Amino acid sequence: MRAMSKLLGADLASHWKQGVAIVVLLMCGVATLIMSISTIRSLEASQDQYYSRYAFAHLWAPLVRAPEVLLESLAQIPGVVRVSGRVEKHALLDFPDMLEPASARLISIDHDPQSEINGLVLRSGRLPIVCDQTEVVVSELFAQEHRLELGDRIGANLEGKREDLVVVGVGLSPDSIYLVQPGMLLPNNRLYGIFWARKEKLSAAFQMQGAFNQVALRVSPEANLDNLKKQIDAILEPYGCTGVYDRQEQESHARLRDEMRELRTMAFLSPAIFLSVSAFLVHMVFSRLIAMQTEQIATLRAFGYSALEIGVHYGRLVSVWITLGVVLGIGCGLLLAVWLSEIYRMFFRFPEILMIWFGWEWILAVSLGVAVAVLGAISGIVRAMQLPPAVAMRSAGSQSAPTKSVTQLRLLGYLRPIGRMVMVRMLGNPWLTFFSILGMGLGMSLLILSSFMEKTIEYVLDHQFSRSQRQDLQLAFYEPRTQSGLHEVQQWPGVRRVEGYRSVPIRMRNGLKTDRLVLLGLEPAPELFRVLDQADRPIDFPLGSGLTITGKLAEKLQLRVGDHVEIDWLEGQNRSIALQVERIYSNYTGPAAFLPKATLHELLREGDRISGLFLSIEPKDRQQIYRRIQETPAIAGVTDKQAALVNFRDLIAKSTGWMRLINGIFATLITIAVAYNSALITFSERARDLATMRVLGYRGSEVHRILLLELFWTMLLAIPVGVPLGYLFAYALVERLDTQSHRFPFVIDPRTIAYAITVMLAATLVCGWMVIRMTKRLQLISVLKVRE
Repeated sequence: MRAMSKLLGADLASHWKQGVAIVVLLMCGVATLIMSISTIRSLEASQDQYYSRYAFAHLWAPLVRAPEVLLESLAQIPGVVRVSGRVEKHALLDFPDMLEPASARLISIDHDPQSEINGLVLRSGRLPIVCDQTEVVVSELFAQEHRLELGDRIGANLEGKREDLVVVGVGLSPDSIYLVQPGMLLPNNRLYGIFWARKEKLSAAFQMQGAFNQVALRVSPEANLDNLKKQIDAILEPYGCTGVYDRQEQESHARLRDEMRELRTMAFLSPAIFLSVSAFLVHMVFSRLIAMQTEQIATLRAFGYSALEIGVHYGRLVSVWITLGVVLGIGCGLLLAVWLSEIYRMFFRFPEILMIWFGWEWILAVSLGVAVAVLGAISGIVRAMQLPPAVAMRSAGSQSAPTKSVTQLRLLGYLRPIGRMVMVRMLGNPWLTFFSILGMGLGMSLLILSSFMEKTIEYVLDHQFSRSQRQDLQLAFYEPRTQSGLHEVQQWPGVRRVEGYRSVPIRMRNGLKTDRLVLLGLEPAPELFRVLDQADRPIDFPLGSGLTITGKLAEKLQLRVGDHVEIDWLEGQNRSIALQVERIYSNYTGPAAFLPKATLHELLREGDRISGLFLSIEPKDRQQIYRRIQETPAIAGVTDKQAALVNFRDLIAKSTGWMRLINGIFATLITIAVAYNSALITFSERARDLATMRVLGYRGSEVHRILLLELFWTMLLAIPVGVPLGYLFAYALVERLDTQSHRFPFVIDPRTIAYAITVMLAATLVCGWMVIRMTKRLQLISVLKVRE
């Protein structure tokens, strides 16, 4: 046994390069799993603790105005535990150093907001008090973006009245973990934030004394949410309630849920692919290593060692590499999980991140890492145990000599001698060649998987912000206005084109399937805000046409073209109508529905009114137009498309960009490990032949060319294998990233393929250069001692 232990040490020393490659493969697979699962578990634990500690609501009900005495009636409903009535309004903000106007959601708080529903977490400063000035606590990310300090004053337009808001604190709340401005896809913390102020101040500013326009409720665990919604709706309906909704429809929670789902997909799908590829590559590397050690195995068998002892020896050899790979993978994964959790904290505003240092993911990672390595190595170990001594005494080269049919191929006659030698070897060892090609192809597929999302996101941005939304600005009014509002804005200097739209909140029902959304009424042939079909052609909305809905909404409500769907108006009137679905189109954002604006006016029984405007403007007049917006009391908010696009790119780069970078690094390491092992094993298998050629008078450059040609042809043939596999992996990921708020198209840019090929080529050249250095160190005298 001592001799086998010494042999183990010798094998570890002599095959350390192959061992490093196997360790790297396992480390990458285990690290991606540990990193992804630990990150998602930490974020979920932080979310659960935050919701529980600060009483995140179960139900919400927005309304126009209701007296505070009504809160007692709501509290007496069976199943309701706590009720909180608030005043919530939007306001435009004026920052002297900003070109575009920012906006804020103003939320009222009582004397002890930290114990209320959706409790306020004070990060710095103090709570507002009732005094001569309006004091506010500002949401943390907004304060950081503007570098606000305690005591700073912010000008605000409170429904036409100018007032200075004084910053006295910075805070968070569980209902604004993922804060998105209405109508936007992603957060923009520079242009949108939350301000908490004393209820007395907001009530006076908005004529809401003794009233509220938003109610939040906590309910008991056994309560039936659907029944509670009906009872609350019945009580609040006379006060303009636009529909009770639960956490699944709450903006912050819904966005957070979709983001968590994407992270969970990345946490399982990418590591599963990495580990599967690692299993195959470990099999390829270890099997070829066993094939190179047939003489050693024969010698051991000749000295009386049993097949079991041979198997145990190679099992111990691979166990050392497994242990190193798993341990390094756990360490790297935990470090990356801590790093990623802090990065995601920039988007998910939790008071603290609870890191899960130990859990089932460790057991899963270790089990999968060991299983991957064992599955990859077991066939090689069994082969070593079953190898007859008489066969094993022959060298690897003689065992794999090409057949006569290969050497007589007509194709070889068109090649030069060195090219002929390369092709004879590759065709004479078809399985060896196949697995080398497949190994490099898998490495290339991982490169495609880790990099294709960047171009996919660029495609979505181009579709959303260039082809579909061609306006420069979008204005929203506090209340629907007549066409005079459009004509007034049209006269502003620098305004090239104006289009009005009418929006109304609705509940759409198809049997038991429901969804709350905004129904948008558009001009017959809109030029600024266009809805595009699957062929990117604009959809018109002539008078009398039916409902146009997104594929996401049709999927959620199980609707098809020609179906009728119930529409409950949630603004101004309590009635329902049935509309026919005329068109379903595919988009990349969440559920949406459209009608001709004139048709919507008829259904609402109103005149020609607009909820907001789409503007195309002259860039040179942007500042003057912003000044006009600030001076117009009727405007509640503004969205700058260019600012939204810049913010979108920045957020994507900071969030998914880091995950793509880490996966890209791991994919590159795996690719290099595969290319290096292919080069190293090719050199080991042909070392005697190459040394013999040098003795026979071949120049070093000719010997090097043989190795480089074989590596090059293997890499070249791996391209048609790696590209389809990359497409397959990418398609699986895109399908899993389909959420309620957005989806991604399956788009792979040719530059992504070029990038994968370039990395593979670079790895092959570097590995080829390393092998050339090995050939220069060959001891030619050893060739003379080779047994024939």
